[in-house]
Amino acid sequence: MRGVRIEALIFDVDGTLADTEEAHRQAFNDAFRVHGLEFRWSRELYRELLQVTGGKERLAAFFDRIRPPPGERGRLSGLIPRLHAAKTAFYLDSIKVGRVPLRPGVRRLMDEARAAGVRLAIASTTSPENVSALLEGALGDDALTEFSVVATGDAVPRKKPAPDVYLLALGRLGIAPHRAVAIEDSAIGVAAAKAAGVFTVAAPSDWTRGQDLAAADLVLPSLADPDSPLEAADAWRIGAPYLGLEQLAIFHAAALPRVALFG
Repeated sequence: MRGVRIEALIFDVDGTLADTEEAHRQAFNDAFRVHGLEFRWSRELYRELLQVTGGKERLAAFFDRIRPPPGERGRLSGLIPRLHAAKTAFYLDSIKVGRVPLRPGVRRLMDEARAAGVRLAIASTTSPENVSALLEGALGDDALTEFSVVATGDAVPRKKPAPDVYLLALGRLGIAPHRAVAIEDSAIGVAAAKAAGVFTVAAPSDWTRGQDLAAADLVLPSLADPDSPLEAADAWRIGAPYLGLEQLAIFHAAALPRVALFG
């Protein structure tokens, strides 16, 4: 690898490691049901609500959106902690049994990184419980040991698009921003990583495809794999049928003068 060596890959979770959002949407609807609420979030509505990061914040934004009478708004606000706890329980039940597989290329790139001595980290606004459940469901009981740092939204004052969770991850890793690469799937996540000065790859999910990801240093439909390669145009652009550590190093080195301004 040429240029400054990449020392860490920092992954977002929801939509990046795995396409978890449908499981989240169904869990929110199950939480409404068990609390006797008639709300049901469609895929279209949930896509809009994804512009708000954090489950409790998403519930609050929804209640603001529907504009209930003042007394009812207060009651709904008071329900948010219980609704979110119920939603988390439903989500964990579905995720622990491995119903949500990793996206193409994630396992392969993680293995490449570890073999090259590049550390792995998480920077996510989801809860620690959700991170653990997804990783263990997809990778096995010891999955968390593969990550040097797991930074989540409960440990920072501001959620994405603020850079706080990335700055936390970088601080715990003990490295400068220009020595890391962030893997994200959304415009909000890209904004957070770039605000922290980190070279950023965006691989949008079905939920975030169509968002403005122009701020990312590299945008691909997925990380891809030998058995699910990139389309010809994307493969030609990166010089390989899937994104590996070698290609990342080339793009990272090319962007370094820009990235290092933040580091």
